[in-house]
Amino acid sequence: MERKILVAVEGSQYSHHAVTYLCQLFADIEDVYFDLLAVVPCSGMTSGKEWLEQDELINVVSPQTRQKYMQSKAMVSQFSRIFEKNGVDQTRITSTVKISTASVAFEIMHFARQGLHDALVIGRRGLSKIQELIMGSVSQQILEKCSDVPIWIIDGEVDSNTFFVPVDGTPFCLKAIDHLAFILKGHPRAEVTLFNSKAFFTKNIEVDPEVCHNYWGKEWCEINFEKPDSLFHAPRQMLVDAGFPEERIHTLQTKKGLYPSRQIVRQALMDGFGTIVIGRKEGLFKKEKYKGVSDRVVAMAVETAIWVV
Repeated sequence: MERKILVAVEGSQYSHHAVTYLCQLFADIEDVYFDLLAVVPCSGMTSGKEWLEQDELINVVSPQTRQKYMQSKAMVSQFSRIFEKNGVDQTRITSTVKISTASVAFEIMHFARQGLHDALVIGRRGLSKIQELIMGSVSQQILEKCSDVPIWIIDGEVDSNTFFVPVDGTPFCLKAIDHLAFILKGHPRAEVTLFNSKAFFTKNIEVDPEVCHNYWGKEWCEINFEKPDSLFHAPRQMLVDAGFPEERIHTLQTKKGLYPSRQIVRQALMDGFGTIVIGRKEGLFKKEKYKGVSDRVVAMAVETAIWVV
Protein backbone atom coordinates (compact mmCIF):
# COMPACT_ATOMS: atom_id res chain seq x y z
CA MET A 1 0.00 0.00 0.00
CA GLU A 2 1.39 3.37 -1.05
CA ARG A 3 2.44 5.77 1.69
CA LYS A 4 3.07 9.46 0.99
CA ILE A 5 5.34 11.47 3.27
CA LEU A 6 5.66 15.25 3.00
CA VAL A 7 9.08 16.57 3.98
CA ALA A 8 9.21 20.31 4.72
CA VAL A 9 12.78 21.44 4.09
CA GLU A 10 14.93 24.54 4.36
CA GLY A 11 18.63 25.10 3.84
CA SER A 12 19.75 23.94 7.28
CA GLN A 13 21.28 20.98 9.07
CA TYR A 14 17.89 20.31 10.69
CA SER A 15 16.32 19.48 7.34
CA HIS A 16 19.39 17.39 6.51
CA HIS A 17 18.83 15.41 9.72
CA ALA A 18 15.20 14.80 8.70
CA VAL A 19 16.16 13.57 5.22
CA THR A 20 18.88 11.22 6.45
CA TYR A 21 16.48 9.85 9.09
CA LEU A 22 13.95 9.00 6.36
CA CYS A 23 16.65 7.45 4.18
CA GLN A 24 17.86 5.05 6.83
CA LEU A 25 14.30 4.01 7.67
CA PHE A 26 12.62 3.75 4.27
CA ALA A 27 15.19 3.72 1.45
CA ASP A 28 14.50 0.05 0.69
CA ILE A 29 10.70 0.22 1.19
CA GLU A 30 9.56 0.67 -2.40
CA ASP A 31 6.01 1.88 -1.77
CA VAL A 32 7.01 4.79 0.47
CA TYR A 33 7.07 8.06 -1.51
CA PHE A 34 8.54 11.42 -0.54
CA ASP A 35 7.34 14.92 -1.45
CA LEU A 36 9.92 17.62 -0.72
CA LEU A 37 8.47 21.09 -0.06
CA ALA A 38 10.29 24.39 0.38
CA VAL A 39 8.32 27.57 1.05
CA VAL A 40 9.65 31.00 0.09
CA PRO A 41 7.73 33.69 2.00
CA CYS A 42 6.83 36.83 0.09
CA SER A 43 4.63 39.84 0.68
CA GLY A 44 3.82 43.22 -0.80
CA MET A 45 4.54 42.94 -4.51
CA THR A 46 2.32 39.85 -4.98
CA SER A 47 -0.79 41.46 -3.48
CA GLY A 48 -3.70 40.92 -5.86
CA LYS A 49 -1.65 38.53 -8.00
CA GLU A 50 -2.26 35.35 -5.99
CA TRP A 51 -4.05 33.83 -9.01
CA LEU A 52 -0.81 33.72 -11.02
CA GLU A 53 0.97 30.43 -11.58
CA GLN A 54 4.38 30.02 -9.92
CA ASP A 55 6.24 30.49 -13.21
CA GLU A 56 4.40 33.79 -13.71
CA LEU A 57 4.61 34.88 -10.08
CA ILE A 58 8.40 34.66 -10.10
CA ASN A 59 8.45 37.55 -12.59
CA VAL A 60 6.67 40.02 -10.27
CA VAL A 61 8.45 39.35 -6.98
CA SER A 62 11.39 41.32 -5.65
CA PRO A 63 14.95 40.40 -6.70
CA GLN A 64 15.61 39.22 -3.15
CA THR A 65 12.64 36.83 -3.23
CA ARG A 66 13.65 35.63 -6.69
CA GLN A 67 17.11 34.86 -5.39
CA LYS A 68 15.69 32.92 -2.42
CA TYR A 69 13.46 31.01 -4.83
CA MET A 70 16.42 29.92 -6.96
CA GLN A 71 18.42 29.00 -3.87
CA SER A 72 15.50 26.91 -2.61
CA LYS A 73 15.25 25.06 -5.93
CA ALA A 74 18.94 24.21 -5.73
CA MET A 75 18.54 23.12 -2.11
CA VAL A 76 15.59 20.86 -2.88
CA SER A 77 17.55 19.27 -5.75
CA GLN A 78 20.40 18.60 -3.34
CA PHE A 79 18.06 16.82 -0.91
CA SER A 80 16.63 14.78 -3.80
CA ARG A 81 20.16 13.63 -4.64
CA ILE A 82 20.70 12.56 -1.03
CA PHE A 83 17.63 10.33 -1.30
CA GLU A 84 18.89 8.88 -4.58
CA LYS A 85 22.40 8.26 -3.21
CA ASN A 86 20.81 6.27 -0.39
CA GLY A 87 18.96 3.99 -2.80
CA VAL A 88 15.63 5.79 -3.23
CA ASP A 89 14.55 5.65 -6.87
CA GLN A 90 13.86 9.07 -8.38
CA THR A 91 10.31 7.96 -9.25
CA ARG A 92 9.60 7.96 -5.50
CA ILE A 93 10.64 11.60 -5.07
CA THR A 94 8.81 14.78 -6.05
CA SER A 95 9.74 18.33 -5.14
CA THR A 96 7.98 21.69 -4.95
CA VAL A 97 9.24 25.20 -4.24
CA LYS A 98 6.33 27.44 -3.33
CA ILE A 99 6.28 31.24 -3.23
CA SER A 100 3.68 32.19 -0.67
CA THR A 101 2.18 35.31 0.86
CA ALA A 102 0.90 33.22 3.77
CA SER A 103 2.98 32.07 6.72
CA VAL A 104 5.40 29.21 6.15
CA ALA A 105 3.55 27.03 8.66
CA PHE A 106 0.17 27.67 7.00
CA GLU A 107 1.52 26.84 3.54
CA ILE A 108 3.05 23.57 4.76
CA MET A 109 -0.18 22.51 6.50
CA HIS A 110 -2.27 23.41 3.45
CA PHE A 111 0.04 21.39 1.18
CA ALA A 112 -0.11 18.36 3.50
CA ARG A 113 -3.90 18.42 3.64
CA GLN A 114 -4.39 19.07 -0.05
CA GLY A 115 -2.03 16.26 -1.00
CA LEU A 116 -3.60 13.77 1.45
CA HIS A 117 -0.19 12.97 2.87
CA ASP A 118 0.10 10.24 5.48
CA ALA A 119 2.67 12.18 7.52
CA LEU A 120 4.37 15.58 7.66
CA VAL A 121 8.08 15.61 8.53
CA ILE A 122 9.87 18.65 9.93
CA GLY A 123 13.32 19.10 11.40
CA ARG A 124 13.32 20.99 14.67
CA ARG A 125 15.70 23.89 15.15
CA GLY A 126 18.05 23.80 18.11
CA LEU A 127 16.18 26.47 20.07
CA SER A 128 15.54 26.16 23.75
CA LYS A 129 11.93 25.46 24.64
CA ILE A 130 11.59 28.95 26.19
CA GLN A 131 12.85 30.51 22.95
CA GLU A 132 10.33 28.49 20.95
CA LEU A 133 7.50 29.72 23.15
CA ILE A 134 8.57 33.37 22.91
CA MET A 135 9.71 33.52 19.29
CA GLY A 136 7.55 30.83 17.79
CA SER A 137 8.93 28.24 15.37
CA VAL A 138 7.46 26.56 12.33
CA SER A 139 7.31 23.22 14.16
CA GLN A 140 5.59 24.81 17.15
CA GLN A 141 2.99 26.56 14.97
CA ILE A 142 2.25 23.36 13.07
CA LEU A 143 1.81 21.40 16.30
CA GLU A 144 -0.60 24.01 17.60
CA LYS A 145 -2.78 24.19 14.50
CA CYS A 146 -2.50 20.88 12.66
CA SER A 147 -4.17 17.97 14.43
CA ASP A 148 -5.50 16.14 11.35
CA VAL A 149 -2.13 15.06 9.90
CA PRO A 150 0.45 12.97 11.81
CA ILE A 151 3.52 15.12 12.44
CA TRP A 152 7.03 13.70 12.65
CA ILE A 153 9.52 15.99 14.39
CA ILE A 154 13.17 15.09 13.89
CA ASP A 155 15.38 16.52 16.64
CA GLY A 156 19.06 15.91 15.95
CA GLU A 157 20.76 12.99 14.19
CA VAL A 158 18.67 9.85 14.59
CA ASP A 159 19.90 6.53 13.20
CA SER A 160 17.77 3.76 14.64
CA ASN A 161 14.99 1.39 13.63
CA THR A 162 13.58 1.13 17.17
CA PHE A 163 10.18 2.58 18.03
CA PHE A 164 9.03 3.41 21.56
CA VAL A 165 5.25 3.68 21.96
CA PRO A 166 3.60 4.79 25.24
CA VAL A 167 0.26 3.03 25.73
CA ASP A 168 -2.53 3.87 28.17
CA GLY A 169 -5.64 2.22 26.72
CA THR A 170 -7.10 5.40 25.21
CA PRO A 171 -8.30 5.82 21.62
CA PHE A 172 -5.59 8.46 21.14
CA CYS A 173 -2.93 5.86 21.88
CA LEU A 174 -4.56 3.29 19.61
CA LYS A 175 -4.77 5.78 16.73
CA ALA A 176 -1.02 6.28 17.09
CA ILE A 177 -0.54 2.50 16.95
CA ASP A 178 -2.82 2.35 13.90
CA HIS A 179 -0.66 4.95 12.14
CA LEU A 180 2.55 3.15 13.10
CA ALA A 181 1.20 -0.19 11.84
CA PHE A 182 0.29 1.37 8.49
CA ILE A 183 3.65 3.09 8.05
CA LEU A 184 5.74 0.07 9.09
CA LYS A 185 3.90 -2.47 6.94
CA GLY A 186 6.53 -4.62 5.26
CA HIS A 187 9.44 -3.01 7.12
CA PRO A 188 12.20 -5.64 7.51
CA ARG A 189 14.11 -4.19 10.47
CA ALA A 190 11.80 -2.16 12.74
CA GLU A 191 11.41 -3.14 16.40
CA VAL A 192 8.48 -1.81 18.45
CA THR A 193 8.37 -1.54 22.25
CA LEU A 194 5.00 -0.83 23.91
CA PHE A 195 5.57 1.09 27.11
CA ASN A 196 3.35 1.90 30.07
CA SER A 197 4.34 4.13 32.97
CA LYS A 198 2.67 3.78 36.36
CA ALA A 199 4.22 7.03 37.51
CA PHE A 200 2.88 8.51 40.74
CA PHE A 201 1.03 11.41 39.11
CA THR A 202 -0.60 9.31 36.39
CA LYS A 203 -4.28 10.09 35.96
CA ASN A 204 -6.85 7.29 35.87
CA ILE A 205 -8.33 7.34 32.38
CA GLU A 206 -11.86 6.16 31.65
CA VAL A 207 -12.53 5.32 28.02
CA ASP A 208 -15.97 5.42 26.42
CA PRO A 209 -16.26 2.05 24.58
CA GLU A 210 -18.38 3.67 21.88
CA VAL A 211 -15.45 5.86 20.85
CA CYS A 212 -13.34 2.77 20.15
CA HIS A 213 -16.25 1.03 18.41
CA ASN A 214 -16.53 3.92 15.97
CA TYR A 215 -12.93 3.43 14.84
CA TRP A 216 -12.27 -0.31 15.02
CA GLY A 217 -15.68 -1.95 15.29
CA LYS A 218 -17.54 -3.34 18.28
CA GLU A 219 -16.53 -6.96 17.72
CA TRP A 220 -12.80 -6.25 17.49
CA CYS A 221 -12.88 -4.01 20.58
CA GLU A 222 -14.85 -6.49 22.69
CA ILE A 223 -12.46 -9.31 21.82
CA ASN A 224 -9.22 -7.41 22.32
CA PHE A 225 -10.15 -5.23 25.31
CA GLU A 226 -11.44 -8.12 27.41
CA LYS A 227 -8.04 -9.80 27.69
CA PRO A 228 -6.30 -9.71 31.11
CA ASP A 229 -3.40 -7.80 29.55
CA SER A 230 -5.61 -5.63 27.30
CA LEU A 231 -3.39 -2.58 27.91
CA PHE A 232 -0.72 -4.27 25.81
CA HIS A 233 -2.82 -6.85 23.99
CA ALA A 234 -4.95 -4.47 21.93
CA PRO A 235 -1.99 -2.44 20.56
CA ARG A 236 -0.04 -5.64 19.91
CA GLN A 237 -2.97 -7.17 18.08
CA MET A 238 -3.41 -4.05 15.97
CA LEU A 239 0.21 -4.34 14.82
CA VAL A 240 -0.10 -8.08 14.17
CA ASP A 241 -3.33 -7.62 12.20
CA ALA A 242 -1.47 -5.17 9.97
CA GLY A 243 1.20 -7.80 9.26
CA PHE A 244 3.91 -6.65 11.67
CA PRO A 245 5.91 -9.65 13.02
CA GLU A 246 4.91 -10.50 16.59
CA GLU A 247 8.48 -11.45 17.52
CA ARG A 248 9.53 -7.82 16.93
CA ILE A 249 6.96 -6.43 19.36
CA HIS A 250 8.11 -5.99 22.96
CA THR A 251 6.50 -4.68 26.15
CA LEU A 252 7.86 -2.69 29.08
CA GLN A 253 6.14 -1.36 32.18
CA THR A 254 7.61 0.68 35.00
CA LYS A 255 6.45 2.31 38.23
CA LYS A 256 9.43 4.64 38.48
CA GLY A 257 9.27 8.43 38.53
CA LEU A 258 6.56 10.96 39.34
CA TYR A 259 5.27 12.07 35.93
CA PRO A 260 4.56 9.85 32.89
CA SER A 261 5.99 12.36 30.42
CA ARG A 262 9.34 12.50 32.18
CA GLN A 263 9.45 8.73 32.49
CA ILE A 264 8.70 8.30 28.78
CA VAL A 265 11.54 10.61 27.76
CA ARG A 266 13.90 9.17 30.39
CA GLN A 267 13.21 5.55 29.36
CA ALA A 268 13.58 6.31 25.67
CA LEU A 269 16.91 8.01 26.34
CA MET A 270 18.24 5.24 28.61
CA ASP A 271 17.37 2.45 26.18
CA GLY A 272 18.46 4.35 23.06
CA PHE A 273 15.18 4.34 21.16
CA GLY A 274 15.26 6.28 17.91
CA THR A 275 11.59 7.21 17.61
CA ILE A 276 8.84 7.95 20.12
CA VAL A 277 5.31 7.49 18.76
CA ILE A 278 2.64 9.19 20.84
CA GLY A 279 -1.06 9.93 20.48
CA ARG A 280 -2.55 13.25 21.45
CA LYS A 281 -5.94 14.78 22.08
CA GLU A 282 -7.12 17.38 19.61
CA GLY A 283 -6.72 20.89 20.99
CA LEU A 284 -3.46 20.36 22.86
CA PHE A 285 -0.16 22.06 22.01
CA LYS A 286 -1.40 25.58 22.68
CA LYS A 287 1.39 28.10 22.97
CA GLU A 288 0.26 29.49 26.32
CA LYS A 289 1.15 26.40 28.31
CA TYR A 290 1.74 22.69 27.94
CA LYS A 291 -1.34 20.76 28.98
CA GLY A 292 -0.79 17.06 28.42
CA VAL A 293 1.67 14.20 28.37
CA SER A 294 2.22 14.45 24.62
CA ASP A 295 2.96 18.18 24.90
CA ARG A 296 5.58 17.61 27.57
CA VAL A 297 7.21 14.72 25.70
CA VAL A 298 7.66 16.94 22.63
CA ALA A 299 9.04 19.73 24.81
CA MET A 300 11.57 17.55 26.65
CA ALA A 301 12.74 14.99 24.09
CA VAL A 302 16.03 15.72 22.33
CA GLU A 303 18.16 13.81 19.83
CA THR A 304 15.20 11.67 18.84
CA ALA A 305 12.32 11.54 16.38
CA ILE A 306 8.82 12.11 17.74
CA TRP A 307 5.72 11.06 15.83
CA VAL A 308 2.67 12.95 17.09
CA VAL A 309 -0.61 11.42 15.91
